[in-house]
Amino acid sequence: MPTILTIFGLRVVIYPNDHRPAHVHVIGNGCEAVFNLHCPQGPPELRENYGFSRKDLVKIAGKLAANLAALCNQWRRIHEHDR
Repeated sequence: MPTILTIFGLRVVIYPNDHRPAHVHVIGNGCEAVFNLHCPQGPPELRENYGFSRKDLVKIAGKLAANLAALCNQWRRIHEHDR
């Protein structure tokens, strides 16, 4: 699972064998959240949360939105064989 981005000490990863729609897993501090990216316009939307506080999720979503183009490009690069 490639780490695509690190935010607030958390890893943002895209699994190579994962399914559509385009999404990322945010992992760290014993927690995990999954955000659908809604490429290419966004905004990222929380799909699953395992342990992050509401405050943390808002901060994470903001950083994902700020990096949306790069995250969507990485999703396409990793999953280009799925087209």
